[in-house]
Amino acid sequence: MDGADGIRTPWDSPPEEGAAIEVAEGVLWMRLPLPMALDHVNVYALDDGDGWTIVDTGVNSRRSRAIWQALLDGPLGGKPVRRVIVTHHHPDHVGLAGWFRSEHGAELLTTRTAWLFARMLTLDEQERPAPETLAFWRRAGMAEDILAERAAERPFNFADVVWPLPLGFTRLAEGGTIRMGGRTWDIRCGAGHAPEHATFWSRDDGLVLTGDQAILSISSNIGVYATEPEADPLSDWLEACARLATHARPDQLALAGHKLPFTGLPLRLHQLIENHHGALDRLERHLETPRTAAGCFPALFKREIGRGEYGLALVEAVAHLNHLHQAGRAVRRLTEHGAWEYRRAG
Repeated sequence: MDGADGIRTPWDSPPEEGAAIEVAEGVLWMRLPLPMALDHVNVYALDDGDGWTIVDTGVNSRRSRAIWQALLDGPLGGKPVRRVIVTHHHPDHVGLAGWFRSEHGAELLTTRTAWLFARMLTLDEQERPAPETLAFWRRAGMAEDILAERAAERPFNFADVVWPLPLGFTRLAEGGTIRMGGRTWDIRCGAGHAPEHATFWSRDDGLVLTGDQAILSISSNIGVYATEPEADPLSDWLEACARLATHARPDQLALAGHKLPFTGLPLRLHQLIENHHGALDRLERHLETPRTAAGCFPALFKREIGRGEYGLALVEAVAHLNHLHQAGRAVRRLTEHGAWEYRRAG
C-alpha cells in the first residue's frame, strides 16, 4: 500500500489458509475464513517458550477447527496452546475460545464485559425474533417486506457459531499488563464497536494488537440493538479513538482483527474519528426532510445496501441518529406506522 498518507503495510497479501506469517520475533499472523461479506478474521499466536498464547479464534465451524488443527500441527510446531485471549465478544473473535478451553485445556483471558456478553448471548437461543426485536426493527423503519420475512424465520444465534463458553475466565482490565510473546503489554480498552474491547500495546517494541478498534481501510460497525435501543455507542467510539491516539506512534505496527497489519496508527485513528464526524454532518443535512433510520442509508453509505448488509446498515444508522438526537442536533416523532422519524433540529 502506498505510504503517501502516512499509512503503510509491510505485506501485500495475507497468509494462505493453514499458513502463518511471522510479523515480529515470536509473533505469528494467521487468518480464518468467515461466512459473510467480510470474509476473514485475523488471529495471532505469540510464542511463550513452552507454549502459545492465541489472540482471537474465528467462528466455530468444522472448517475453522480443521484449519486450526493444521496450524497447530504446522506453523505452531505441535506446541500446546496454553492461553486464549479474546479482544471482544463478537463471534468471529470468541467463536472457538471454548473449544480451546475444553479440547486443549487453554486458559481463557478477556475483559469482564466481553465474557458476560458472549456467555449471555450463547445461552440465549431463539427460534423466532423476540417481540422487543420486532419492535426495535419497526421503530427503525425496517422495510415491511423484510420485517415480515425476518419475523417468520429463525434469527442468527450466537450459539450457531460460538462453542459453549467455560464457566470461568481470567479477567483483563484497563490499566493492567500482560506478559506474552517475550514482551510486556499494556492493556487499554476501547469501546463503541464492542464494550470493553481490549487492545494490547507492547512496551518492548512497536507492536499493537488493535483487534477491531483500528483496522486498515474499513471502519468497524457501530451499531445499536434491541438490547439497548437508546444507546449512543458512537460517543463511546469517538472517545476511545481519541484516547487511544494519545498512545499511538507512526512507527508502531498495528495488528488488527481484519485486513492487513499497518503502520501510521495515529493517522488511522484520526481518520476513523473524522469519518464519523463527516457522516454525522451528511446525515444532519439529510434530515432537512424527515427520515426513518432505514431512510438514511444514502447519506451514510457510499454504496447500494443489499439484503445481506441491511441489518448492519440499519443498526449503524440508528447509532448515528441516536447520537444526533441526544446531542440536540435532531428531533424525532413516532409515526402512525410505529417508526421513529427524525428531522434536523432548529
